[in-house]
Amino acid sequence: MPWNYSSDAQISDANKLRYSSNEQTGLAMIETNSVNFLDCTFRDGGYYNSWDFSPDHINSYLEAMVSAGVGIVELGFRFTKNSEFLGPCAFTTDEFVEELKVPKSLTVAVMLNGSDLLGDEGLEPALTALFPNEAKNSPVDLVRIACHAHEFTKVLPACQWLNDRGYLVGFNLMQISNREKSEIEELAKEATKWPIEVLYFADSMGSLTPQKTIQIVKWLRKQWSGPIGIHTHDNMGMALQNTLASIGAGVTWVDATVTGMGRGPGNASTELLAIEMEEITGKTPNLVPMMSLIETVFQPMKNKYRWGSNPFYYLAGKHSIHPTYIQEMLVDTRYDNEDILAVIDHLRYSDGNKYSRKALDAARNYYRSEIDGDWEAAGSFGEREVLILGPGPSAKRYSKAVEAFVQKHKPVVLALNTTTPISQDLINLRIACHPVRLIADSETHKTQQQPLIAPVSALPDSMLAGLAGKTLLNFGLMVEPDKFEFHARRCVAPLPLVLAYALAVVTSGKSNRIFLAGFDGYEGLDPRNEELEALLKQFSASSGAPQIISITPTAYRNVDVRSVFGEIK
Repeated sequence: MPWNYSSDAQISDANKLRYSSNEQTGLAMIETNSVNFLDCTFRDGGYYNSWDFSPDHINSYLEAMVSAGVGIVELGFRFTKNSEFLGPCAFTTDEFVEELKVPKSLTVAVMLNGSDLLGDEGLEPALTALFPNEAKNSPVDLVRIACHAHEFTKVLPACQWLNDRGYLVGFNLMQISNREKSEIEELAKEATKWPIEVLYFADSMGSLTPQKTIQIVKWLRKQWSGPIGIHTHDNMGMALQNTLASIGAGVTWVDATVTGMGRGPGNASTELLAIEMEEITGKTPNLVPMMSLIETVFQPMKNKYRWGSNPFYYLAGKHSIHPTYIQEMLVDTRYDNEDILAVIDHLRYSDGNKYSRKALDAARNYYRSEIDGDWEAAGSFGEREVLILGPGPSAKRYSKAVEAFVQKHKPVVLALNTTTPISQDLINLRIACHPVRLIADSETHKTQQQPLIAPVSALPDSMLAGLAGKTLLNFGLMVEPDKFEFHARRCVAPLPLVLAYALAVVTSGKSNRIFLAGFDGYEGLDPRNEELEALLKQFSASSGAPQIISITPTAYRNVDVRSVFGEIK
């Protein structure tokens, strides 16, 4: 049965959560003012591995939950769509659950997305397809429906449909931190018209504090007198604290996941919440099975998928940015730290609380406007050879040879960002375009003697303040996918990468040949290799692009290669 303990909240007898021990639900009576401990690891954690958990791991988990004092397990979603491969916990069919070894003391739950019920086929047909069996013939006892505020009233009739078929129904209001007091109270009032066992609120953005959490409970309680539940996210490292604060305010259903596994930074962790439950109830859970499972299954997964709070998630939570943006960038090595910070800075001023792949791509693309600079590149590069210095280790390893190359061939030497693999005296110019990188490197730039080429006109004054006193050469940049263009005072490049900008600036300046040093490529199957390979191929195919020659080792096939030693003999 669910593990319960008394809270200080006072709820009238008329609003007690009543479960009957019967053949239909198998749920034991829950005392007034009790707290129900629900673990949703395989539902929320599935965002990382496409809900593809093995039955053996699930069975071990089920036994561990009983030992830890967890009473309710949400084993996954029931999605309506099937357009890609997803594991069994994305559909959590009755047949799949029946194959598991579910201890009789556990209550089984599944979750629906409210949006899935609002498709063209209609709400009832969708529910009929998802729940072909009545509760008395199903291993599932509890159905939770998650929806946004704008979907709330449209989805509520699903509660009646499920209740009529014997299911207990929980209703989860997502992204609660973005809602105003009046709206929350109105939604709570609407919920009273339907057979809902527990009204949840979810801190989807991980932006709540204990004080704000308590305030939301009070707002809900103005209209809703039944049980309230909470689902917390750990963006700001407050998931457990917010959960405990909500219990003190009268919340009687709490969620957690093993090691906090869940979308973005994850959730309150089951193992820590179990320890807090022990302190309150005086009952000692057996955490050994769960800790063994963490060591063998969940910790290796955490090492791979990297859930858990960090400064990026903290910033996202602080600015109510959807955590999936951070999750996607952390597992995509094309995004370095500067990229992630730039995306966060962009999303905080746009509609960042709703995830969109297009919005993510647009956020990475800072330069979307066609803005001219006031510096003409031809004055520096016209009819000359150029050597672009990159950050790869080969430039430093062969620095003496590269210096000899510069002294012999007299190219214009252009260094990316603050890269300095050779003597400062041999570098003529520097170039940078990433907004956050410019801020991070501003102090270093001011100590370096070379003028800095940058798309100054597109950058806000606040971003340029740190470069005060630095000689800036303002050359415009517009980023447009699959396109290079070269103009006197501006260029178009397909990516907001400094190499793309450098190639376009040099070509706009009418250079007759480009040498590269320090462009080794990334190790293994790093996707940045493919990105840069495609970039170089596209550049070479552009009208007016000069020949590119690497004089140090490179992994890029679309570049001619010569040995720096052969060039200085």
